[in-house]
Amino acid sequence: MILYDYWRSSSAWRVRIALGLKGLAFERRVVNLAAREQDAPSFRSLNPLGQVPVLVTDEGTLTQSQAILAYLEDRFPTPSLYPQAPWPRARANQLAEMMISGIQPLQNLSVLAYLRAAGLDDPMAVARHYNARGLAGVEIVARETAGTFLVGGAPTIADVCLVPQLFSARRFGVDVAGYPTLLRVEAACETLPAFRNAHADAQTDAVREPPR
Repeated sequence: MILYDYWRSSSAWRVRIALGLKGLAFERRVVNLAAREQDAPSFRSLNPLGQVPVLVTDEGTLTQSQAILAYLEDRFPTPSLYPQAPWPRARANQLAEMMISGIQPLQNLSVLAYLRAAGLDDPMAVARHYNARGLAGVEIVARETAGTFLVGGAPTIADVCLVPQLFSARRFGVDVAGYPTLLRVEAACETLPAFRNAHADAQTDAVREPPR
């Protein structure tokens, strides 16, 4: 499998974690979003939206992290990214969607660039607002479901989404101290090699940024 990836993309980061949890080997190909490499015709032929992740498999090409994660789960079901019982499975999906739909799209580089071009003085404030608002909601829901991880005692799709989202929140200057449940779960995730190896700072194209 080939993963087209960018070190700081939370969407691609989710896929890296899932591949690691399932013990799947893959070739990583960097698409530098900051340098607009996603606009190259060769990449647009893989994903017309010009986004990462893109996963190329022996069956074809997939885009969008949720579709990729669902495919990996169906094709490589062990270990599972989802609780087996219907209710905790639904809650894990709920938490994941709160981050995937409720936070992440509102912090994308393309969105912030558009806001800046439209005349907004501080687009980062938009990302900061939606990170803080979204994570506050995730914290409340997680208090009802968390064990060692966000839903019980094993990592799920919810944790795969959490770790990249906390990284982004810090990057945008959000004080994450108000989310103790999320921080406790993040610490548990960081003990697992799949999470450590997938971390943005562990990628070959990682760039050390000054604090904001």
